[in-house]
Amino acid sequence: MARDDKKSKPASSAGKVPKKGGTVVAQESGSRNAPIINIGIDREDRAAIAEGLSRVLADTYTLYLTTHNFHWNVTGPHFNSLHAMFMEQYTELWNSTDVIAERIRALGHYAPGSYAEFSKIATVPDVPQDPPKATEMVRILVKGHETVSRISREFIPVAEAAGDDPTADMLTARCTVHDQTAWMLRSLLED
Repeated sequence: MARDDKKSKPASSAGKVPKKGGTVVAQESGSRNAPIINIGIDREDRAAIAEGLSRVLADTYTLYLTTHNFHWNVTGPHFNSLHAMFMEQYTELWNSTDVIAERIRALGHYAPGSYAEFSKIATVPDVPQDPPKATEMVRILVKGHETVSRISREFIPVAEAAGDDPTADMLTARCTVHDQTAWMLRSLLED
């Protein structure tokens, strides 16, 4: 199908995003002084993609906080290796939050950035108040990485249907990181 045909007849999933609680979190940005955004993705699709990316951002940030907390609070015979591994993981997560938030901005929406906003839309649970044992930390992080991977995968078709290859590529790359990290962490739990 030619690109023009695609534009005149939007895909059935274009502009639709799986919702969590129906909360709109990606408010549109802009100004009367700036030109209207014209990047080849219509306004409704940009809004849907920004909504999805906001959920991915909230989950990624929550997982970042959990991983950083575990880095600080891990104890036991595997302290050195887990402390170093968690630092590598939280650094990667921290860097990815900027990429996700800046993509939301490039789509013409404000990125959520407060604990209150994140807590409303995150799927990854908050870090336990009492630090768990090292093995339980690893289990929690496996589940967290798998959750972010699943949430990211939900939005790849939304981006693809809108012709937003940069977002689809970014989410695919995020899934690769989360899948690999979950596998490495899971390997620590095997006998």
